[in-house]
Amino acid sequence: MFRLSLPAATERLALRPFTPDDLDDLHAYQSLPDVARHLFRPPLTRDQCARSLTRRAAGTAWAEDGDDLVVAVCETGGTTVVGEIVLRLASARARQAEIGWVFHPAYAGRGYATEAARATASLAFAELNVHRLFARLDVLNTGSVRVCERLGMRREAHFVENDLDGERWADEYVYATLAREWKTEPVRRDPLP
Repeated sequence: MFRLSLPAATERLALRPFTPDDLDDLHAYQSLPDVARHLFRPPLTRDQCARSLTRRAAGTAWAEDGDDLVVAVCETGGTTVVGEIVLRLASARARQAEIGWVFHPAYAGRGYATEAARATASLAFAELNVHRLFARLDVLNTGSVRVCERLGMRREAHFVENDLDGERWADEYVYATLAREWKTEPVRRDPLP
């Protein structure tokens, strides 16, 4: 069984576990239709966010297929959660993990998703013994396409009309990278404010 060492820090961001105090911040972006549309699900209610937060704050082990780790992302020196990075263990035997990110649109265009995803990916390879890290995303989510490309992930697949997003058939890209291809960057262990 592996665990992710948190808190951690990048140049501009603090990565930490979610706490029960994060409900307002989590609901602020998870309830937005523009955020949910790229996640192939409806926006979350406050009650759904509260249930999700209870699970997130409890944490999970990293041992069986489907286990996930969700990392809260805050600006350095702040406590407001501006987004999250999710690592899901897709195959324990093959050491395959999926990475995803969701950020409040008010913080878009600052490179936060790339910075937080890069740090979390480095931790996944170094601490969780991941062999292959992949991301699945709606092809219309051009921001996430750019994040994958900035991370140096290769586009491995384009699935055509493989998911129904309300009334719209949606295409999906799969991007991936291997541990041996990843340029791990050191992640700081600064204490949180």
